[in-house]
Amino acid sequence: LESGVILRERYKLTNIVGQGGMGSVYRAEDLRLPGRLCAIKEVQPDLNINEAYRQQAQSQFLQEASILAQLDHPSLPKVSDFFTENGRDYLVMDFVTGKDLRQLLHENQGPLAEEDILAWAGQIIDGLAYLHRQDPPVLHRDIKPANIKLTLDNRIKLVDFGLVKLMASDDERTITVVQGRGTARYTPLEQYGGDGGHTDIRSDIYALGATFYHLLTDFPPPDAKARFLNPANLPMPRRLNPEISPHVSDAVQWAMEMHPDERPSTVDAFRQVFFGLQPRPGTNWPVPNPAGLGAALRDNWVGLLAALLLFLIAVILTII
Repeated sequence: LESGVILRERYKLTNIVGQGGMGSVYRAEDLRLPGRLCAIKEVQPDLNINEAYRQQAQSQFLQEASILAQLDHPSLPKVSDFFTENGRDYLVMDFVTGKDLRQLLHENQGPLAEEDILAWAGQIIDGLAYLHRQDPPVLHRDIKPANIKLTLDNRIKLVDFGLVKLMASDDERTITVVQGRGTARYTPLEQYGGDGGHTDIRSDIYALGATFYHLLTDFPPPDAKARFLNPANLPMPRRLNPEISPHVSDAVQWAMEMHPDERPSTVDAFRQVFFGLQPRPGTNWPVPNPAGLGAALRDNWVGLLAALLLFLIAVILTII
């Protein structure tokens, strides 16, 4: 759509901010609330389905968009409206200013600081945990650096609800709100099957781990198909960036396990390991290396001897 187009006699499009195979995202002005900016997600119809299926898909979109409009979390843009016009479906959300983490990584020209990533991770995980706690659970399905924005007041926002899925509560089927399959680098193998493949909250956890892998190493992770053919395609994060803490590296690898059953079952379980609050299940906390301890004692024997002599002198003076 061209700039200047007014949708629903309310939203004036100013420019396009994103485009993909399933639709576009526009920046728009709310003519009823002067000064308010919003992001409008346009969903293009699938031309390969007949009219009956198209009407069913549109009805499903409106029903599930109403669920998205009920979501309310500081790390998620608020969905304020949804409608159909000229055969296309639209979601209206808060327009989030600031830079996304892909931009920050590019500008940094190297891995982002672990300290910064840990500060952002708490907000990202809180937002995902909120989505997954819904009844039925809501899946984002496209977690990646470009879909995580850092606002001007240093808040994290998970953007682009274009690929949200709602899990049916009565069985393990999932229903796509807006068709799409995510971005290959951050997409687990089970998500390649489209709507026929089984995805759940562990699919989001894989994408979260792949996102942190990229931010911490400045190396985009290989896609799951390449890893399936050659598991050695994914080097340990600490091998690419020795500055990464062992528990952070371990949590990222855990989240990116190929089989869903081998990943964390919840984002809160991932959080515990990622922040070093507990070890990954099946492992133990690191223990001191006796050989390394002995080497440290040999290297510092002069200082230790001096400290011992001072201690003895202090004891003698106390007795006298």
